[in-house]
Amino acid sequence: MPRRRDPAALRVVHRTARVALRVTSGQRRRCFGLLRSAGNVWACVLEINAWRRRRRDAPLTGYQELCRELAASGPGTFAELDSVGARSVLRCFSDAWFAAAKRRKAGDLSARFPRRRRALMPLRWHHGTFTIDGRRVRIPTSRGTPPLWVRLARDLPYPLEQIRSITLLCEGSRLFLDVTAEVPVTVYAPGCEPDPQRVAGVDLGIIHPYAVAGPNGKGLLVSGRAIRAEHRMHLADTKARRRAVSRRAPRPGEKGSRRWRQYRRRARQAEGRHRRRIRQAQHEAARTVISWTVRQRIGVLHVGDPRGVLDLPAGRRHNLRLRQWQIGRLIQVLTDKATLAGITVRLVNERGTSSTCPACQQRVPKPRGRTLSCPHCHFSGHRDLVAAATIATRTPGGGPTTPTAVVLPQVITHRRAGRHLPGAGQSRRDPRRPPMAARGSVGPRRPAPPPDGESLAHPARIHNNHRKPGERSWTPH
Repeated sequence: MPRRRDPAALRVVHRTARVALRVTSGQRRRCFGLLRSAGNVWACVLEINAWRRRRRDAPLTGYQELCRELAASGPGTFAELDSVGARSVLRCFSDAWFAAAKRRKAGDLSARFPRRRRALMPLRWHHGTFTIDGRRVRIPTSRGTPPLWVRLARDLPYPLEQIRSITLLCEGSRLFLDVTAEVPVTVYAPGCEPDPQRVAGVDLGIIHPYAVAGPNGKGLLVSGRAIRAEHRMHLADTKARRRAVSRRAPRPGEKGSRRWRQYRRRARQAEGRHRRRIRQAQHEAARTVISWTVRQRIGVLHVGDPRGVLDLPAGRRHNLRLRQWQIGRLIQVLTDKATLAGITVRLVNERGTSSTCPACQQRVPKPRGRTLSCPHCHFSGHRDLVAAATIATRTPGGGPTTPTAVVLPQVITHRRAGRHLPGAGQSRRDPRRPPMAARGSVGPRRPAPPPDGESLAHPARIHNNHRKPGERSWTPH
């Protein structure tokens, strides 16, 4: 579809890309030194507020008050950390404190103020304090220290004039740089832009992260079975590692050995790799939805908000599945990509959409599979698409009523999310599992079917002992 961009006349949105760093041992030591210094700034703020709390004084929570305390400490207090990076930590603390205060004022007593220490804290530098030269980035340090240049693992996805800030962070013992840029909203050719009158409903789920029901009887199903399999296999691997090293685990208060530190390092690397895989799969699923909606010229997305189920106790196993679902991240990723494409996203009440018949509006028992069948009017349809079509008719901020008729999709497009995950190819087998022969499988492996679709399986033997009239039961030699 033809598109054109005019940054001077368009709105802009902030996008962030995470890029890995390729550093030497000395650069790695200095980068981790900056992150540890940021953790020291965070710990100092917590200690100061603890002292004031003991004296029954008001805590220091405002950003300007914290900056004055930082200026009073003098230069060189936090090693190579400069004032801009230290202020980013103070901004993070102030935002976290006021966010918790706002939630507690609204009645959410589960909100907690920031009082936990952190060994490493991310550092953020705004535009004008850092330098980018191709794949090389100069990270600011304190005055009098040698410059710190690091190399990026890949090219930046944004032009240099659009970059507004960088953030240094650590994930799974690896260093990354989050690059934030101002990207203009997409401008389409006349007749190809999203139509605000065309509304689609989006139902969030685990098996299908996004189920979209659009106008003109068209729908989209994005499969998330590979994401669910990655969660399950990662959990199984984590349990196996813990069982293997349970005897070597140090006792409480005992210092760990070198082998134990190596195990903890490998565990952090596995956790970081798992999080990166899941994050990339979620972005792929959201990009699939936005690309489909752009082709359909859909201007408004009504997204069902199921975050209320997180407050319901459902047992240890199901609660883990709900936390792995990551509803808020799915909504945030979809909203960011839709805003960049010029599509409006509205959150609506999704209660009862998967258990209400769209034809007779009667309550339907929860099905075991993906097909919803109504015992009253004998309606049958895909459960997630029925929910998405019902969500499309609801208004933001309203109740669970459906004011207009529900139009179910007749043409459904199926897509997969997370093709990069292990076992998400055509075999759909995780490579971490042993092959069939190693597990005692009998017989050769069946080859792949030819393009014409004919099966290569051996013809079945038909045991028919019935004899025709005059036919012998045995053959003479």
